[in-house]
Amino acid sequence: MHPLIKLLRPHQWIKNGFVFVGLLFGHAWHDPDKIALALAAFAAFCLLSSAVYVMNDLADREQDRRHPDKRHRPLASGTVSVPAAVGLGLLCLLGGLALAITVAGAAPWIFFAYLLLNAAYSSGLKHVVILDVFIIAAGFMLRLLAGTVGIGIAPSHWLLLCGLMLTLFLGFAKRRAELNALVEASAGHRRVLEHYSAPLLDQFLSLTAMGTVVTYSLYTVSAETLAQHGTTQLIATVPFVLYGMLRYLYRLHRRGGGGDPSRELFADGHLLAAFFCWLATVLVVLAR
Repeated sequence: MHPLIKLLRPHQWIKNGFVFVGLLFGHAWHDPDKIALALAAFAAFCLLSSAVYVMNDLADREQDRRHPDKRHRPLASGTVSVPAAVGLGLLCLLGGLALAITVAGAAPWIFFAYLLLNAAYSSGLKHVVILDVFIIAAGFMLRLLAGTVGIGIAPSHWLLLCGLMLTLFLGFAKRRAELNALVEASAGHRRVLEHYSAPLLDQFLSLTAMGTVVTYSLYTVSAETLAQHGTTQLIATVPFVLYGMLRYLYRLHRRGGGGDPSRELFADGHLLAAFFCWLATVLVVLAR
């Protein structure tokens, strides 16, 4: 991959797929206008998130050189110059904002909130224990809102709560993986890791994993779901969610994974199969 493209972290764009959840559970996959809005929101988030990654890599390049994996990033390794990175980051920022303001739905404030949230995170909130993960989760929740409220779809409260639990789980899994990878040098690389411990993070993971499965399960059988979709057969998708959560925990504790959900999904055939089985079952149930 060309270093400039690698700097944008295109593999992370899969996270922006959260904007399509509204289309799926809002029965809007047959509405070309809403599909176009969701695609524009997806593209805007891809550009804005890449701009954030570039700026973060610029700020952390010296620190990244001491990290076993991050030292291979384009700026840390020196394969991309600082001026080139600044220019690329600004181009992504302006392009993403242009899409957000013009064609990415009726709630451009969501995209500005995303940028402000990341600015606050990078400015110091990433060093505040627990809050750091809540901010990461908030970024995902803004993607969910862009694909629901932003394109005229009312989000389910149960689904939003499930999304919050899932993104908190992924955030704490990332911190646990960092502890696994860096061991004694962890605090020297990321200050907030001084305040985490393996047993503490394992408790957080158990709590959020359970919260994800329970809230999703309750969503599938709720009166709101029955009224909106005319079925409670979505409960058939719960085993795939449960299997995916357990498999992710297995990779975190036994396979040295869990640090990057974008990579984990494509690196593990079990996770990929669970995701596609879940998606296929959702489509079959909702299309009836």
